[in-house]
Amino acid sequence: MSDQLELALDALGDPMRRRIVERLRNDGPSPVGALAAALPVGRPAVSKHLKVLEGAGLVAHHSVGTRNLYALAPEGFTALQQWLVGMWDTALSAYADIFTEKS
Repeated sequence: MSDQLELALDALGDPMRRRIVERLRNDGPSPVGALAAALPVGRPAVSKHLKVLEGAGLVAHHSVGTRNLYALAPEGFTALQQWLVGMWDTALSAYADIFTEKS
């Protein structure tokens, strides 16, 4: 398992980080304040979670005037997607093997 995949899985292991990812997916690029207003944690906690997500390559930020906007980084989800597809393919293949043996 690659380091990038480990970081992504670890980052998404926290329920609040998953909620932040969901908010960014649904609402698009957002400043920390808007994310914090929609979540049950304060702005400092959201900033810490965003730092972890950014370190895992799942979120990126850019400055617009005096605000930092955070957005999903699609390229960061590539390793995660490939891992999930591989796991799913393996599970389906094992399932198919069970029914092939019984036939």
